[in-house]
Amino acid sequence: MNFSTTEENYIKAIFHLQSLEGTVTTNALAQKLQTRPASVTDMMKKLSAKKILNYKPYYGFTLSSEGKRIAITIIRRHRLWEFFLAEKLQFGWDEVHPLAEELEHVSSSKLIDKLDAYLGFPQFDPHGDPIPDSRGKMAVADHTRLTTLQLNQPAVVVRVSNQSKQMLDELAEKNITIGTSVEIRKRSDFDQALTVRVRNRNIVLTEQVAQHLLVKKLQHGTD
Repeated sequence: MNFSTTEENYIKAIFHLQSLEGTVTTNALAQKLQTRPASVTDMMKKLSAKKILNYKPYYGFTLSSEGKRIAITIIRRHRLWEFFLAEKLQFGWDEVHPLAEELEHVSSSKLIDKLDAYLGFPQFDPHGDPIPDSRGKMAVADHTRLTTLQLNQPAVVVRVSNQSKQMLDELAEKNITIGTSVEIRKRSDFDQALTVRVRNRNIVLTEQVAQHLLVKKLQHGTD
């Protein structure tokens, strides 16, 4: 079954919201897609007719098993294109998302499988998000939020949960990316800001920024 670009955007958005909230509401989806609730309702009826959704008016909706499969396929395409753009074409991690948003709608499974093989079957995209394999399976990363680390515990950044341009620009300014070693040296009692050792210098991260950095604990520092 073929889906329009708009339908695929809805399916992917529902998948992400459902993973956080369980049942998705019309208003939540309208806010995420920056559209009117009435437009969401119309699309929900279309997707429900295609057996993509479990939809109850005035209650909410979830993806059917087929809907989840399609969503994971779209996410696989998106994250593989992000990896390709960053690793092979040297785009910055703040540039790849909007480009991958367009490329993810190229639906040739043969192309995507060949792209996956060409890239060496990567497990994570440039922001640390897991890339589904051809069977829809995703690697489970061993990580925790930076804000939960104890003082002087060496760790390495493995994922960024907020991938807005503002967040990525902030991290780039502070010379933090995937693979950067970090170590908390001080935690402010006033606003929970963190003084963090990064690349042999101390920087300050607000709690708002630090909570979106997911890290893997290390036995020894790697700087």
